Amino acid sequence: MTYLMDRITVDPELCGGRPCIRGMRIRVTDILDLLTSGLSSQQVVEELPDLELADVEAALKFASGRSGSLE
Repeated sequence: MTYLMDRITVDPELCGGRPCIRGMRIRVTDILDLLTSGLSSQQVVEELPDLELADVEAALKFASGRSGSLE
């Protein structure tokens, strides 16, 4: 498993090697999709209770640095 940030990991054996949160099967794109659909960060955490607010923030920071290359 490779750590791209403190909370963003990439494991070729997990979710096809897509960036995930802390080695879980929650992809960065899953979080971004929920935010794009209008959920707040708090609502995302409520929807995915294994997440912490810091995970949502990390996903946003990660995406801002890699726009267009998440899939």
